[in-house]
Amino acid sequence: MKNIVIFGAPGSGKGTQSDRMIEKYGLNHISTGDVLRAEIKKGTELGKTAASFIDNGQLIPDDLMVSILASVYDSFGDHKGVIFDGFPRTIPQAEALKKMLDERGDKVAAMIELDVPEDELMKRLILRGQQSGRADDNEETIKKRLVVYHSQTQPLIEWYKKEGLHYHINGLGELDRIFEDICEVIDNI
Repeated sequence: MKNIVIFGAPGSGKGTQSDRMIEKYGLNHISTGDVLRAEIKKGTELGKTAASFIDNGQLIPDDLMVSILASVYDSFGDHKGVIFDGFPRTIPQAEALKKMLDERGDKVAAMIELDVPEDELMKRLILRGQQSGRADDNEETIKKRLVVYHSQTQPLIEWYKKEGLHYHINGLGELDRIFEDICEVIDNI
């Protein structure tokens, strides 16, 4: 089983590359952003709580995210692996994910980091906001999200390096070249 954490700043291409990995490897995909946006759209209590954090560029509380993830993960039954997209975002979340998978006899096989310069991230996210109408893709919120990423999320790189699971991918350039680099990692784990 190949459980993979796809990692990078907002706008680094995690969703795009996840779609390609799903198609090639038959993996399941848990995008915390998609799960939360669906709950917000439905107007559930979880959605309302999540919206209050997201609208301010903040992270969802760990206990809430872990219970959501466990439920979605368990719903897959027998599978080839899962791409975790947008989670973990902090070291305590990484520890909680490791524990949750351990309890199921599973583990993370790799953390694939898509590295993209900040000026490019800003361009991509503003364009995405214009095309999709996502309310959180505006300059002010993007800046907040990048500050949160650098202060709370980026330390995960060192954590996964210590676990021996970190793989760095240059996320700038041709989509096909980026995907080839990702496939090389997956094929060798």
